[in-house]
Amino acid sequence: MVVVGAGLAGLQSARLLGRSGLRVLLVDQKRSVAERVHTTGIFVRRTLEDFDLPEDCLGTAVRHVSLYSPSQRRMDLESLFDEFRVGRMAKLYLRLLQEATDSGVEWRPENRFTGLLSLDEGVRITFECADGIRTIDTRFVIGADGVLSPVARSLGLTLNREWIVGVEDVYRGVAFSGEPRFHCFLDPRIAPGYLAWVVNDGQEAHVGVGGYANRFRPIEALELFKRRLGGIIELETTKHVERRGGRIPVGGVLPRIANRYGLLVGDAAGAVSPLTAGGLDPCLRLSTVAAEVTAEYLRTGDADSLAQYDGRRFRNRFSSRLWLRKGLNLLAHPLALEAAFSALSAPPLKPLAWKVFFGRGSFPDVSTSRIGASLSH
Repeated sequence: MVVVGAGLAGLQSARLLGRSGLRVLLVDQKRSVAERVHTTGIFVRRTLEDFDLPEDCLGTAVRHVSLYSPSQRRMDLESLFDEFRVGRMAKLYLRLLQEATDSGVEWRPENRFTGLLSLDEGVRITFECADGIRTIDTRFVIGADGVLSPVARSLGLTLNREWIVGVEDVYRGVAFSGEPRFHCFLDPRIAPGYLAWVVNDGQEAHVGVGGYANRFRPIEALELFKRRLGGIIELETTKHVERRGGRIPVGGVLPRIANRYGLLVGDAAGAVSPLTAGGLDPCLRLSTVAAEVTAEYLRTGDADSLAQYDGRRFRNRFSSRLWLRKGLNLLAHPLALEAAFSALSAPPLKPLAWKVFFGRGSFPDVSTSRIGASLSH
């Protein structure tokens, strides 16, 4: 079988399927999995508890969150637990790739998926590579190829229709005092429909903005945001490491994400929280389920086993977040967000703010056979 895309979703799917004994080909158009990382890489507590992530691929734990209104009023939230850790994603991707190849997965970088043709018992996939056009016949394909998934389009599965765009700068050597903290800014002038953020764990600092693309200019908004950060973080003496950016689906898990020729994982499946746009926890959970379902289908040949992988079943678990996403999108004026912030700051609703950041609601654990519940077991 073939996995297209070697981000977190593709790597998790490929390594688990390799461990299950299947012959797996992993392809990506990039030269290295460490190139062009898009995600901030924030892992939440539930992920840290359920998946055995390598300690040296994680930053210092974060327990403190500060939420800011458009006028810079501040609400501080604190947890008794280690709620967030920022992954060193390039290092993590290289580690997962090594585990995958150690399990027998074949890795082909610089291969761009260009299409597929259905066969009686599988698909014929076409790639473009340095040597020209290459084809391979396979029984099954997993699309882990991002928001605008060409695999989804070729398989006739549901496509993402709603997304935000984000851009951030990553720094090292930031002057640091106090506790690691996650700063979140609600301001439709720089982050329409979403938020701007600073995550500083004492080792790395990520400074970014996100929002609906038709309502702002991300690069200009990021530069404006950085000029407003005096007193929160000083960037003048730091080392700029890289700029990251990309689309983030916020429409919820897509309804139709599998058929007898293949299935979708990660951003391609819309496996991102509609409200917070956090995608690493649902990415790992859905990819694990996808590997289980795929292994069962290829072992038995029974297409009914794919019925477990139903996006509508997963989507129902996100209904409240989908409605909150619509509500946040409607708060297009600073005064409206200021009023919403005042309501969240009041004692009756402050637990809601706490729950948004620290609650354990995430992608449902719908695992069927637990062929690989963690990253190392």
